[in-house]
Amino acid sequence: MKKWKRLAEAVAAPCVLYLLAVMPRMANRPDMGLLDRKYFAHRGLHDDGDDAPENSMPAFERAVEAGYGIELDVHVTRDGIPAVFHDARLERMCGERAAGVLEDYTYEELQQFTLGRSAERIPKLEDVLRMVRGRVPLIVEIKSETTDVSCCEAIDALLRAYDGAYCIESFNPIVLLWFRRNRSEVVRGQLATNFRKDGEFHNVFSFFMTHLLFNFLAKPDFIAYNHEFQGEPGRKICRKLYRKPAAAWTVRTNGELEKLRSEFDIFIFENFTP
Repeated sequence: MKKWKRLAEAVAAPCVLYLLAVMPRMANRPDMGLLDRKYFAHRGLHDDGDDAPENSMPAFERAVEAGYGIELDVHVTRDGIPAVFHDARLERMCGERAAGVLEDYTYEELQQFTLGRSAERIPKLEDVLRMVRGRVPLIVEIKSETTDVSCCEAIDALLRAYDGAYCIESFNPIVLLWFRRNRSEVVRGQLATNFRKDGEFHNVFSFFMTHLLFNFLAKPDFIAYNHEFQGEPGRKICRKLYRKPAAAWTVRTNGELEKLRSEFDIFIFENFTP
């Protein structure tokens, strides 16, 4: 009997630590009403083959007209301007002439480049907010890959002045920690994937982020997970045990959408309309 008791005690301690590590925000929770809108257009309602490429003003206008929420990505330029763009580097969306990292350019310098095959330029977050005017909710993904999250201040300054529903999300738990400390009333989401299976495993931090082990710092209000790896235990615990909303990214067909309904509450979609 003593042997089994010692074994139970040895197992219980790490289980409790794990549950504490992945625990999202449970107290002083903000209003989550904006996530009642189940469908969010990934980088706007875009078509990279025409005049509404991803993260462009026409793509966002289309999403608003269709009544979908919008998911968008924000970097901060060298001169401190929050700009809406996904990749760290410019080449994929702006062509080989646009070599380098977005943060190395001023916003004015970025205006020499166009998006995809269109004549559209990289928009300012300020201009996107002015166009949306609160008509649909926003998921603002903050792009930051280091422990320097000073970009949050410039982005938050615009969001504070915005009269509309929005939340923030990031892969970087330090971004969420910044909002936890400075803007606790803002809904915040932890983005994640299985970094090893996704080919993005770099170090032990990738392991921690895959398994949501930084939740004890970030205290997210929802989890946005790559739906291809929906079986990750931490994601399931956050939804089933802690009853936090789960967002699926990125859903690309109605068939995928139907299969995911039992495991997710919010759907970030592209290349089709739900």
